[in-house]
Amino acid sequence: MTYAASPRYEAARAARSGEADFYMTQFVAGIDTGGTSTDAVIVEAGSQRLVAKFKALTTRGDLSVGVGEALAGALHAAQGVARASDIRLVSLSTTLATNAIVEGHGAPVGIVLIGFDDAMTARTGIAAAMPTARIASLAGGHDHGGGEAAAFDAAGLEAFLRAEDVGLEAYAIASHYSVRNPAHEQAARDIVRRLTGKPVSLSSDLAQALDAPRRALTAALNARIIGRIAALIGAVRAAMARLAIDAPLMIVKGDGSLAPADYAAQRPVETILSGPAASVVGARFLSGLDDFIVADIGGTTTDIAVVENGQPRLRRDGAEAGGFRTMARAIDMRSYGLGGDSEVDVDAHGAVSLGARRVVPLALLAARFPAVEAILAAQLESPDPPGYPGRFVLAPFASAGAAPGVSASDADFLQRIAAGPVPLGDLARMPSQLRVIERLVKAGALQLAGFTPSDAAHILRAQSQWSRSAARLGGALLLRWRLIRRARPGDDAPVEALARDVFEAVTQKSARLLIAALAGNDTVAASPFADAAARGAPLGRLAVSLKPQLPLIGVGGPAPVFFPALAERLGCALVLPQNGDAANAIGAAVGLARARAVVEVTSGSSDGWRVHDGGAPIVFESPGAALAHADARARALAAAQLAALGGRNGADIHVEIERSDIPGMPGDQGLVGAMLVAECRSKIAQRGDAA
Repeated sequence: MTYAASPRYEAARAARSGEADFYMTQFVAGIDTGGTSTDAVIVEAGSQRLVAKFKALTTRGDLSVGVGEALAGALHAAQGVARASDIRLVSLSTTLATNAIVEGHGAPVGIVLIGFDDAMTARTGIAAAMPTARIASLAGGHDHGGGEAAAFDAAGLEAFLRAEDVGLEAYAIASHYSVRNPAHEQAARDIVRRLTGKPVSLSSDLAQALDAPRRALTAALNARIIGRIAALIGAVRAAMARLAIDAPLMIVKGDGSLAPADYAAQRPVETILSGPAASVVGARFLSGLDDFIVADIGGTTTDIAVVENGQPRLRRDGAEAGGFRTMARAIDMRSYGLGGDSEVDVDAHGAVSLGARRVVPLALLAARFPAVEAILAAQLESPDPPGYPGRFVLAPFASAGAAPGVSASDADFLQRIAAGPVPLGDLARMPSQLRVIERLVKAGALQLAGFTPSDAAHILRAQSQWSRSAARLGGALLLRWRLIRRARPGDDAPVEALARDVFEAVTQKSARLLIAALAGNDTVAASPFADAAARGAPLGRLAVSLKPQLPLIGVGGPAPVFFPALAERLGCALVLPQNGDAANAIGAAVGLARARAVVEVTSGSSDGWRVHDGGAPIVFESPGAALAHADARARALAAAQLAALGGRNGADIHVEIERSDIPGMPGDQGLVGAMLVAECRSKIAQRGDAA
């Protein structure tokens, strides 16, 4: 049931090696920054061979530290095969945009809404997403045909900028029907740049759909995180420079394709779900399969997606982050709070629960700070229950500088953990102190440590890279101070039973998540039949099983530990590809540039047919001429976009058309409207390629 590589995988890899020039030239470095680990890989172009990989801890205080460590480690591992000067491309998948939106971080921004009434402004959701944003509602906008609905209030925008610009770092601009005519957005952009010189996000640059309020929200979120992604890109480039890597830097977008770092810096909202998207690309590359379910389990989350005919499903309604639905294209992937670092608790009846919050495993903590093991032993031997037994507070690994949300009044508090982890009970003696800790954890200035599924795996010897004795002490503390089974010195049985209970909890929760993802409905997993299938138990006199129709590809570090039991429970084929622990970084390394251009044709009541291609509408007397021009423009725009995304010339462009016609009219005479979508993809143009 479980295998590392199938004959089909080997055949597919051999076939790909013959097409290596389609993917890469010489060597490519792929990097993934996850919640727990930062992975770097080096892939050889000609053979599609993984030359080296290295895993470093993600440095949440300063992501560039972990990125630099991972890149340096991969280059060291590749000695004798690849040097820094041989790297022709560096590709990064990142959770930064997603996390910034989810956590409510970002720069103060100004929002310019043109032609929006009060109801439309309320529907944007901007007030809820960013309460401190300064909003200007101005006259202007266009109608559905691209004609000017009202004159643009340029003077009103200039007055707003003079009054409100102080303290703002970026602007977002959205105009009514700007996808049919972006003239007013572009005019507003020019004024903002002239008077402030600050970054500007246009809704028409980020989405082609007609939903103006949601386009406005997408532009606002984009503007808010521009500074963050730019800082990350600068840090990665600095790490590359220190390692003497002179190569273009690419970013994985939410649909799994690649974009140049400078492009992504202006459109960071398009990198929502970057990391999960890279895992899908990596899973297909490693497995050689075209139809499968991929489950990527890391330290923090489990991400599940379906791939059919070699292509992942895309969300038609756009990527979601922090409860906000954007119009950014992204893979249809469900993300759940379950990972190797999920917080474990046990109630007074012995029931195990898995929290959504990530904590540092005790086994890892003690491996880095050996004094932790002695503290755990002392807590276990104490005659009185300590506050929050087996839980610690620590600074983020290799943090640098103050995190957002940290005030000067927190300095003394943070100083107490500067030398290393401190028991949570020593710091949170009152509810107010616990609230401060929770706030600093959310801000990224602190981390919590506690018992996790990774600790359970160490107890059962399913993992061995960290401290098993610290994991066992943490498990014994859970048992002792919940008064369930007292762990006597030298008696591992109760603690091992707890570890098996944790494994069973992970299996059941994973099964429910997989069932919900495949059914496309989270409520399905709560049904009695799904519950029975997840527990592997009968429902009355009924034997219940729910079997996925596709094989499951498990990737991520904990996949070989936890997914065999999941596959057995649901009776599905499981593929654990070799190097699946670095699937995200590999997906970043082997990704392609993908361009998509949309051109619309609409019919006017008397003036013929209009083509909307990102500028002022062009009017044609005949529908055939309008369609022909729209097709040519869609192809030209897709080719230009592919070049801007770093792709190579000569890619095949595929155009699909959706049209509405009046029934019974001959030829194109009944054309009411049409949408032409041109798409193409190619490998990334790399330094040293022939022109």
